[in-house]
Formats: sequence, C-alpha cells, structure tokens
Amino acid sequence: MRFSINIPNFGDFADPRNVATVAAAAEQAGWDGLFVWDHVLHRRHQGRPFGDPWMLLTAAALATSRIRLGPLLTPVPRYRPEQLARQVATLDGLSGGRVIFAAGLGGPIEDEYRSFGDAAEPPVLAERLDEGLELLRRFWSGESVDHRGGHYEARDVTLLPASVQQPGPPVWIGGFWPRRSPMRRAARWDGAVPLFETARHGQVPDVAEVRDLVDFVRKHRTAEAGRPFEFVLGGATPLDAARAKDVIGPLHDAGATWWDERQLQLGPDLDRLPPVLRRIEAGPPVI
Repeated sequence: MRFSINIPNFGDFADPRNVATVAAAAEQAGWDGLFVWDHVLHRRHQGRPFGDPWMLLTAAALATSRIRLGPLLTPVPRYRPEQLARQVATLDGLSGGRVIFAAGLGGPIEDEYRSFGDAAEPPVLAERLDEGLELLRRFWSGESVDHRGGHYEARDVTLLPASVQQPGPPVWIGGFWPRRSPMRRAARWDGAVPLFETARHGQVPDVAEVRDLVDFVRKHRTAEAGRPFEFVLGGATPLDAARAKDVIGPLHDAGATWWDERQLQLGPDLDRLPPVLRRIEAGPPVI
C-alpha cells in the first residue's frame, strides 16, 4: 500500500512556496505522493486566495525527486483538451515521469461551470469528460491526431513533447459511490478515487461499502497489460501509528492500494500549513 498527502489549492496552499515545502517534507518523511485540488471557484471557501494547481505542482516537482504528483482531481470538461494535454505532459517531463492524472466532472458544478456561463448539465459534462480523456491519451502519444467528436475537434495535430510515461500518465477517475457510472468509467482506466455519500472528504469510509465498490469495479474491469489498477481511499488518520493501522488495515484488506491522507473538509485545518506539516512529519501509517 502507498501513502499520499492531499491539500487544497487555496488558503496557505495557494502559495507555491508552501506547496514546495509540503512536497519536500512529504518526500523526506517517506510519503509516496502529493495530490492537489483543482478548483477555480468553490463558494464555500470564497474569500480565500486560490492558486493555479499546475503552478503548485510545478513547485512540488522542482522540490522533489521521488514522490508521485498530480491533481486530485482535475475537472476535464472545464478545460480545452489540447491545453490540458500540454500542461500534463510538461509536468510529466519536468518531474521525470512522476505524474498521476486524476480526473472527473469536478464540482461544485454550479460554482465551477455555471458561474462562468458554461454548461452545467451532468450528462453533457460526462460526454465531455469521456471524449476529453480519450483525446488526452492520443495527444500524449506525440503522434498525429485527427478527431471530430461531439464536443472537440483536432485536425492533423501533433503535440510534442510526448509525455514521458507512455501511453500516458496513469489516469484515475473520481466520483461518488454508490453512483455506478463514475466507477464504470474508472474501470476503463487505471484507478478509482471514490468519495462516499456516507463519508465526505476527510472522513474514513465504511469497510463494507469499500468491498462493494471494489467488487463492482473488478467486475467491470478490462485488464490492461503492464499497469496495475489502483483503489485510492482517503481520510484523516491519527498521528499514533498503531491507531492509524487500525483505521487503514481493514480498508487495505478490502482492496485499497493507496491511502490519501486528508484534512476534514469542514474542519479548521483544511487549508492551513502548520497542522498539515505536523501530520506529514509524523510519517505515513504502517500496515
């Protein structure tokens, strides 16, 4: 099992220098990854400064040499695929092939889309997500792309450099369980990053629900040679290693392959550097 740190892209973490500090501390303390939120607007947290996630991840990449890095998660329908492909490939090159790309519809949908005059109907966003993901994988190849779809078009386009990782960075898909459609989508890619209706960001999910989700995804999984499928769960664990093991151990046994350490979304420490650093310096849980 691998362990990552999860931070928002606002508050103290809007400053790339603070994100570089977090990344370097996480690498030194033995964590395996750092993941950053990708929001342009989240009205619950309006009034705080927000940072661009790709700038923040660039700072993290320059401050580290080992840990995996990426957004968790990027709302693909909010971007132009060609722009997003460039950003991800550039970060993958800068980091030496350490990017993991987590994707979904994003949210809150009203904040992130309708506030800027964009479509906010989930079926339309889901179509753009699926078409956008397929285009990203083709753009990352460095080969010529011709595409005319329901939402995007590319005419004899070659985007270089290709991503360091081929056929592209691992793609993880986020969504709420027990909604089935996001997890069917995840089964077509490289990993599932579920939130749960009964356990929001920072809360530890129920083991029985995790087993149901893992069974569902495995039934819909089409194996892809050479790349393992990841089940990424998250929450807040105690600093005490034995107590953390009691929390994560049953989830590991249920199929989780990554634990993403988070602050409670409604808690006072979500976007504050000192408490996050304290948790990082205590080290990842031991299973």
